[in-house]
Amino acid sequence: MVAMSARPNQEAAAQRAENDAPHRAGFACFVGRPNAGKSTLTNALVGQKVAITSNRPQTTRHTVRGIVHRDDAQLILVDTPGLHKPRTLLGERLNDVVRTTWAEVDVIGFCLPADQKLGPGDKYIVKELAGIRKTPKIAIITKTDLVESKALAEQLLAVSALAEELGFEWAEIVPVSAVEKEGAGRSPSDKGGGGQGAGQVDLLADLIAPLLPESPPLYPEGDLTDEPEMVMVAELIREAALEGVRDELPHSIAVVVEEMLPRTDRPADKPLLDIHANVYIERPSQKGIIIGPKGKRLKEVGTKSRKHIEALLGTPVFLDLHVKVAKDWQRDPKQLRKLGF
Repeated sequence: MVAMSARPNQEAAAQRAENDAPHRAGFACFVGRPNAGKSTLTNALVGQKVAITSNRPQTTRHTVRGIVHRDDAQLILVDTPGLHKPRTLLGERLNDVVRTTWAEVDVIGFCLPADQKLGPGDKYIVKELAGIRKTPKIAIITKTDLVESKALAEQLLAVSALAEELGFEWAEIVPVSAVEKEGAGRSPSDKGGGGQGAGQVDLLADLIAPLLPESPPLYPEGDLTDEPEMVMVAELIREAALEGVRDELPHSIAVVVEEMLPRTDRPADKPLLDIHANVYIERPSQKGIIIGPKGKRLKEVGTKSRKHIEALLGTPVFLDLHVKVAKDWQRDPKQLRKLGF
């Protein structure tokens, strides 16, 4: 009888140990070259859009904190701009944001797309990371749904060898597909990491959590980001404006929300939020690109962004958009300040 009761006792002891485990909370930062999948990964972990995404490089301009609530830990994810060779004052300031963030977080995740070979930009970033001795570093192979398993294995070996060459070791190397948060529904024979891709985003959270310091939660339950609503709204408008424009234009687009006010003459059960925002570009010739023939493109931007804004704020929205020229704002310190950089 004694032998039969041992197993339940062991399970009870393990449960008690788990319950007694200290809660952890801290900051994790995703770094990598532009368009490495950092924003998509942040959104997947949080479970809601808190960072705008685009197939255009260098979309992120602010560090966006996404908050992941778990029973055992709270992960505050800092999504930084991609580190890159700057060509403008804006580019220099974005790089400064990245390096400042690295110095303040508890864990650094280096993102490398599975479908792109390790390049000079990746090696430059990892070399800089090698100089940060005390902070644990995780290599995250993103976009695994785009490659076959052999290519994924080669990428895992390459990123491991690079760290060894630079004299450090990754705390973890994790393959992840953040598309629809998983890859669920794929069979093992499907492309890439996707077949097993399912729980990889959750696995990443499991691996980051133990590396955080012991701490009570730093944000209230239910908070998904500490980004001000006006900044989030401006970013959603900019995301919509980025779609379908010429290659050189995304870097020229900035959005400022001038006003967000509830409509005063509405009944309590039918609220409406008035949002007035300006889309800034750098040259008068770019104005027509954003507005489109007979205003069609700007209307599409408004329709698309309004849906995301209403989902974010949980209320119907009237969105008033205007396009304005702020000449060469990326190179002008005064204009950069005005636009929030």
